[in-house]
Amino acid sequence: MSIPFGDGAVPRYRQIADLMRQRIARGQWCKGQKLPSLEELVGQFGVARVTVRQAMELLARDGLVSAQRGRGTFVTDAPPRSQWLNVQTSLDELVKVYKDTRPEIVNIDESTARAPLAPEDGTPAEHYVFMRRVHSREGRPYCVINIYVDQRLFRRHPKRFRNETVIPLLVGMGVVAHARQVLTVNTADMEVAPLLRVPVNAPVAEVRRVFTDADHRVIYLGEVTYRGDFVHVEMDLKP
Repeated sequence: MSIPFGDGAVPRYRQIADLMRQRIARGQWCKGQKLPSLEELVGQFGVARVTVRQAMELLARDGLVSAQRGRGTFVTDAPPRSQWLNVQTSLDELVKVYKDTRPEIVNIDESTARAPLAPEDGTPAEHYVFMRRVHSREGRPYCVINIYVDQRLFRRHPKRFRNETVIPLLVGMGVVAHARQVLTVNTADMEVAPLLRVPVNAPVAEVRRVFTDADHRVIYLGEVTYRGDFVHVEMDLKP
């Protein structure tokens, strides 16, 4: 039975390359192992021979497989672990992550705006400063964030808010009384995809964070879109 590949913006050969890369990463195809023949892969994936060849060329370019004349194609390496960013489930852990990763910050917008809040989020502040920024690590963008910060707090440290990660700064100011977040799995739209350097409709993790002060006023709203291939989630399950 052939695999039902998507018909979106990602070419079929790239989808096959990603699937094969996952098999190598999971150890289904180990280093030194010979891959199935071209005909077998064509039968597995239900695509043309040229499509499988293009996928194999991508893997060879990444150094994951190597063709040996007269013998076949062998796994030569495993893809590096890219899912280094764990979505934290406590405020203390979240602060530590942002302090430890030292992201490269690119501010691409700053203005005064009304935060898109729901009634259950809390009481809106009078004014918010909006910032849109991209966080990168070693030159690779891993998230796009829409940030709304209570203007009163922003005016205390405008330079720091523009140049530092916001969450450790707010926690250090002692103004966060309550914090919650919601994670949703989605796909990259036409606006976010180029900022994250992923195809449109690539998997992403969306996290919405709301911080309120002691008076239940919303002092921070963060709408974060993470590249799906950078994120993993770990949770301790209660018995």
